[in-house]
Amino acid sequence: MTFQTIFKSAVDWPVTPNLLDYEQTCAEFTWDAAWQEVTGLPGGKGLNMAYEAVDRHADGPRRDHVALRWIDKEGSILDITYGELKAQTNRFANVLRRLGVVKGDHVFVLAGRIPPLYIAALGILKNRSVFCPLFSAFGPEPIFQRLHRGNAKVLVTTQKQYTQKIAHQRDKLPALAAVLLADVFEHPGDGVYSLPHLMVTASEEFEIGRTNPEDDAILHFTSGTTGMPKGAMHVHDAILTHILTARYALDLHPDDIFWCTADPGWVTGTSYGIIAPLALGVTSIVDEAEFDAHRWYRQLAEQQVTVWYTAPTAIRRLMRLDIEPPLEYDLSHLRFVASVGEPLNPEAVVWGREKLHLTIHDNWWQTETGGIMIANYASQEVRPGSMGRPLPGIEAAIVRRVSPHEVELITKPGVDGDLALRPGWPSMFRGYWLEEERYRKCFVGGWYISGDLAMRDEDGYFWFVGRADDIIKTAGHMVGPFEVESALMEHPAVAEAGVIGKPNPVIGELVKAFVSLKPGYKASEELKMELLGFGRQKLGSAVAPKEIEFKQDLPKTRSGKIMRRLLKAWELGLPEGDVSTLEEA
Repeated sequence: MTFQTIFKSAVDWPVTPNLLDYEQTCAEFTWDAAWQEVTGLPGGKGLNMAYEAVDRHADGPRRDHVALRWIDKEGSILDITYGELKAQTNRFANVLRRLGVVKGDHVFVLAGRIPPLYIAALGILKNRSVFCPLFSAFGPEPIFQRLHRGNAKVLVTTQKQYTQKIAHQRDKLPALAAVLLADVFEHPGDGVYSLPHLMVTASEEFEIGRTNPEDDAILHFTSGTTGMPKGAMHVHDAILTHILTARYALDLHPDDIFWCTADPGWVTGTSYGIIAPLALGVTSIVDEAEFDAHRWYRQLAEQQVTVWYTAPTAIRRLMRLDIEPPLEYDLSHLRFVASVGEPLNPEAVVWGREKLHLTIHDNWWQTETGGIMIANYASQEVRPGSMGRPLPGIEAAIVRRVSPHEVELITKPGVDGDLALRPGWPSMFRGYWLEEERYRKCFVGGWYISGDLAMRDEDGYFWFVGRADDIIKTAGHMVGPFEVESALMEHPAVAEAGVIGKPNPVIGELVKAFVSLKPGYKASEELKMELLGFGRQKLGSAVAPKEIEFKQDLPKTRSGKIMRRLLKAWELGLPEGDVSTLEEA
């Protein structure tokens, strides 16, 4: 909390913020009352996420309102109205039904930000199947792990992704009954189909079946520090959180033009790149291209974006460039900027005030929480470096474990502890796929223990301190060391690998690997470059290590676990801490 400057968020605010009186709203809020935000399926058949996001608008006065504005890499624009989105997602749901896909089946989507991804996501939910997004930059190994572990029945992808990353290991995925290619127009055969061909012959009429709010809706795989990726399960009831957090934390109004830059392969890109803005009936911008500073500023200006939700990594990249945004681009429509993915350093908030003439509002949540839990608000003061205060309906606290089954509350301001949430909000994950015991361990003494360390100041603002585990946050992506280590060890020269996150001013952390070699191999610059290339081929550029260092022996516990904490301490020149479990200590 070294930055004591306090920015008033709303300056000459063009609209009235949704959350005017924070204390009163929190005091009066109940999740039971939040049900008035949704209409429910016709005939009292329950609650379906896709119906609330698409059909209720398509069947009403916003039928011709633009739901998605897609901009391809060349700059061409395709507008999809709510009425058109209903028709297309109905077609996709009928495609699934024709293929025998039923309620609860897992349908994975591996694609860049193209319209079929968004249509598929919503069509899957209409069919009451489970939407399972994959990040398009993943390499073959992470994709296989998730498809296999997630019991994928159908995969929606593109020809290039399928050919390069999946086809050669298709025989190891016996549950995968069908692959739908979004960019071919004839069926290749052998269980691989042309999605456009199937869509043309599918009906635009589809009746969503009875959907219990607690039915599984989305499966997000998130990396763990040990073992395989965790699959966090979310239910249709989560849309209540999506709606209210988008209104309160992102201050979305019906006529906003909203741009969430996150890829739908990650939870932010699903919750706030697809579901939340559509549920509020706003126009959402989708840019197919990857980050380019001038392109991003141009999109903000030309599309007249009013609310922008992005990541600290992108903001830091913009900070490094010699660009004066208001002088070069017309950003007069932009009124609210928010950030998520990792803590937003105070300098970035100051930069936003100086360069964008806007306060950047940091917020905090996780894959497991399903939606924003703690935020800085449009009507409230912003303390640079703070993640803000809890959303209405969210009880957050700093706790300390006193036993395997008990915690004590830390009420004194400024004291570090585990950031914990009281269970019960609708978007809270309902389990880890196939890992019931792992799920139970997340809850101690009536609290969900987030795994993040934080502290709370005297005014109720929360401040991030650090991770309680080894997860690496790089360029807004969560990377589990185990996945990277396992891939590197497939190289014939590698005996062992230990992976850490190394602080980097642009991407937050870069992935660094320490490698010990098998007998007969010698450390060399040539081998280092070979391993870097091998990692990119196996994992994809977003996950693969950026640095490799050879070590004859890696520090391990007596039980054989590599002590990544010790590797990081050596790398950064930090105290070693407790080494009592170190092998041969």
